[in-house]
Amino acid sequence: QEILEKYRDLFTLRCEGVIGNMRAPNQAEWEQLLTSCSAFLFYGMERFMSHVLLNWLVAMNIPKCRLVILLDLVRSQQSYRRITNSDIHKSCLHVALERPTETAMLLSLTGVGSVIATQWYTNLEENAGRLETLFENLFSFGKTTGQTVHVLQK
Repeated sequence: QEILEKYRDLFTLRCEGVIGNMRAPNQAEWEQLLTSCSAFLFYGMERFMSHVLLNWLVAMNIPKCRLVILLDLVRSQQSYRRITNSDIHKSCLHVALERPTETAMLLSLTGVGSVIATQWYTNLEENAGRLETLFENLFSFGKTTGQTVHVLQK
């Protein structure tokens, strides 16, 4: 929330979504957010694809969304229990499609222009640092997404 407030004045377009840990968006809200945005940020626990229905996502057409930033793969004891209980009911192939590379491919197939995503599990503090770096480079310095990813890789 603090990082969003810091860069709020630099956003060129309006920003809407679900912020906080009060509740998770339902599938209709995910669809509304993804289909109506030009950029989408997910900053949350576990795998992004564990929050949306796979069958629903692959049927979507979201070419207006030019950039998806997935700062996911954060794990806590509670999120690990939730994801483990959820994964029990999925096939191995389904769970494999929720990995970072596969998620990026699925989003690309739905029409998303670019995907920036974490590749391994991390903690909230490290992801907050990544978000700060992303916003600083994209909004304050006006760098391209490619230049910003290059900075993140360092």
